Order: sequence, then C-alpha cells, then structure tokens
Amino acid sequence: MALRDITSLSLERPWTLIVVPIILVIFVAIKRRYLSPLASIPGPPLASLTTLWKINEIIKGHTEETMLHLHQKHGPFVRIAPNEISIGRPSAIPALLHTKLPKGSWYEVFSIPDHRFVSQMSETDPGRHVAKGKNVAGGYALSNIIKSEKYVDEIIATLKAQLDAAVTERKEVGLDRWFNFFAFDVVGEVTFSQSFGFTKAGRDIGSAIGNARKLALYVSIMGHYVWIHHLTLGNPVLSRLGLIPASHLFDTCVSAIDARKRNPDARDDMMARWLHVRNTHPERMSENEVFAAAAANVGAGAETVSASLQALVYYLLKTESRGFLRTLQGELDGAQAEGKLSGVVQYGEAMGLAYLQACIKEAYRYHASIGTNLPRVVPKGGLTIEGQYFEEGTILSVNLWVIHRNPDIFGPDANDFNPERWLTEDKERAAKMEYYLVHWGAGYNQCPGRNLAHFEISKLAATLLRDYEFEMVDPEKEWTFSNHFITTPWGWPCWVRRRRLDE
Repeated sequence: MALRDITSLSLERPWTLIVVPIILVIFVAIKRRYLSPLASIPGPPLASLTTLWKINEIIKGHTEETMLHLHQKHGPFVRIAPNEISIGRPSAIPALLHTKLPKGSWYEVFSIPDHRFVSQMSETDPGRHVAKGKNVAGGYALSNIIKSEKYVDEIIATLKAQLDAAVTERKEVGLDRWFNFFAFDVVGEVTFSQSFGFTKAGRDIGSAIGNARKLALYVSIMGHYVWIHHLTLGNPVLSRLGLIPASHLFDTCVSAIDARKRNPDARDDMMARWLHVRNTHPERMSENEVFAAAAANVGAGAETVSASLQALVYYLLKTESRGFLRTLQGELDGAQAEGKLSGVVQYGEAMGLAYLQACIKEAYRYHASIGTNLPRVVPKGGLTIEGQYFEEGTILSVNLWVIHRNPDIFGPDANDFNPERWLTEDKERAAKMEYYLVHWGAGYNQCPGRNLAHFEISKLAATLLRDYEFEMVDPEKEWTFSNHFITTPWGWPCWVRRRRLDE
C-alpha cells in the first residue's frame, strides 16, 4: 500500500491513527518477548519489552540491590533490557572485562561537555581506548603522583584543623562533605598544581559538587538514549553556549587549566605530562583529549574516593562490636609508638600497615563505588559463556556488587563487612579474592586513576583513624545513597574527639 493510500485511509477512517500504532506496538512486544534469541533467559517481564524498566530502577536509585535480588532469584543470566543480559557469575570478569570487547554506547555520554571531548571513560573502541591510555599513563603513574605527596599532606593538615575546630566547638561533622572536599582538592593539586580550596573554605565553592551530583542522574538515564543526548544537551552548539548540564564542570576544568598556565610554580603534574605528549606527538593526542582527561579526573575522581572513604569509616563504626576498629587503631598506635608513622602518614608507611590495607580492601568490596552494570558488546562471531551462546551485537553486562557478594569467592559471610577475610593464610583463596576484587573495573577499561585513589585513601584513613575517634550522632540511623553510577553516600553526621594530644 502506497503512502498516499495510507494517508487517505487515515483521513477517511480516523480510527486507524490509533489502531495501527497499537498493532505495531503489539507486534514489537511479541517479537522482543517471545521471538528474540534472548527469549529463554529469565528476568522481569517488562525488561524484555523496553528499556523503561531500567530507567525506572535507575530513578529509584538502588540498581545494585535490584541486581543482587534478580541474580539470587533467576541465577547467572538475567535479561534486564530487550537486548541486554546481566551475568552474575565470576566467569563474567574474564569473559567481559578482561577481554577487549567494545563497550556499550552507554559510555559515550561521559564525553564532557560533548562528543568532541572523548576521554578514556567515554571511548568505546578497545583499540582507541588503549591508545588514549598510553597518552595519559605518565600522569597517572604512582611515581608521578608521589611527587605531589607533600602538597596532599597540606590538604590533610587543613582538614585536621577543620576537625579540631569542630571538636573545640562541639559541632557535628559531616564526613561525607569533608571527604568530598578533600578528594576534590587532591584532584586539583595533582592535576593542576593547585588545590580547588574546598577544604580550607569548608564549603562547596561554586556548587561544583552539587552540580556534579545533579549531572549523575542525567548521565545514568541518557546513557541509554545517547543518540538523543548527542542531538540535544550533548550538542556542541549548546555546549558552546554553556547551556548543558556538564558546562559547569567543564568550566571548572578550563578555569583550573588557565590558572595553571599563569602559575609560575606549576609542577611536573598530570597536566604537564599530558601537555608534553600533546606537544611532542600532536598526532597522538589532540588538545580536546587533554581537556577530556582533565574533565574526567574532576568529574569522577573525587566522588569515587569519597564513596570509598565513607564506606571504610561508616562500616568500621557500624561493626564496632566486632572489634575491627579497635584492632586497626591498635595497629596504628603500635606503629606510632615505634616511630614508623609521620605527622601526616606517608603513603609508603600506610602501605606497610596490613590491617589498614585489609580494611580498605573490604570497603572497596562491600561498598563498590560503581553500582550500575558495566556493558560490553558481543563481537562478530558471537560469544559463549558457561554454555550460553550470545549473538553478535548483544549487550552483556556485569554488576560489581553481584560479583563482590559471591560466597564462592569471598566466603559464606560475603554479605557481611569483615576485613579479616583479607588476612587469610590460604594463598589460593587470597589470590582468588584479589582477582575478583574489581572495584576499579578490570582489563583495558580499569580506572586509570586507581593509583591516585588508593594513595589518598590510604594516607587520609591512616592519619584520621590514628588521631581521632568518630561516633555517629545516631548509631541506629542508616546512611543514604543513590546509585546513579557512583554510590556516594550522605547523611550520617558524627561527633569527633582527639585521640592523640601529643603533637
């Protein structure tokens, strides 16, 4: 039937304008639900029909809980979208994350402020991702990060002064705020040779943190409709006008880069390393890529560190009756008495504290800072995992919370916070747990800033837990967090007391 015939029929019989779309919707629904190659894989019925099921779960804010429940109910494979399967078995880590599969288009929304600025985070092609990784690797190297240690020490000293003031004034302390301020300032110091000043000011300057959190929900949703994002709020025309959600974040980076150019004391920081690659190999790294790397640092580096620091302190307090915190502070006090710790604990000193490192690993495991599924695309020729074949183009994803709560890997108490699991003398079990501890991702897409994150978490945790006692204002109250990619909590104020008065 020609288009003019359909148009004519529609005009003659207006009911066809309603009936025809309904028939099309029913046809698509039947095809997706019963005729798809994925039809035999269980999951929420609505998820097999539309991505709106996922969007609803994102808006509710706890997809990690949903995925844990679904895999417990349905087993290793769960259909969570018309063309997406979540895999909850440990085999998903080597099959998906340790293999150079293309990432799902969902990652493209992390190009800030628009698709011209592709970072490692937003690059979906494995080859180009690896090339970008080589360009920025020098900045993220631990040997380069260590050069900024004394400047990070100054931020920690400033944070301690703020906590001391709270002790004197008998004020409640929101560690969620202070850990965010600290993490943002460290990113500024290590990336741009200058702190953003959050910790000293004691406030969210320019609403940078608040705006980043507002952006998180948008990113989590629009990553599933990235083509709409590219046409609308990810449109370069709108970004030039400063009308998109990410403009503020990008403007923060631009201001930091401009300030660095005027700073006569700028060091051999991350920007220096990246600009060196840009200047010596312009064919390898464009100016947009330098900006993209800086924006990715500011956009994700602080929130993930804050989430892990909060998890460490929060769960040590919540499990105080089990003695984990007392044991950790005993280790810190012993090292201090032996003269092994500096006024601000140095990274090398913190790495020598076995119980501290076990506690940090358990915080990484128990409250992974990334809570949404990480998608990969099945390549040409298809892929078979645990006997299940998936056709080319199928989206396969893995949720880190599901892997981290697996009792076959982490023991029968995998749903409990227990740092001492990491102190096992069973080398085979220890190696297995290390392999499946994937809080920073794994394979070619492993977080490039993981060295920096562990560096600052180790230093700050050792210093604060040695020097202060923390007590929740309401020990019965649970904290709050929304899983919009990053699981950064809030709302658990504490009282603070000094432990060491001999400084």
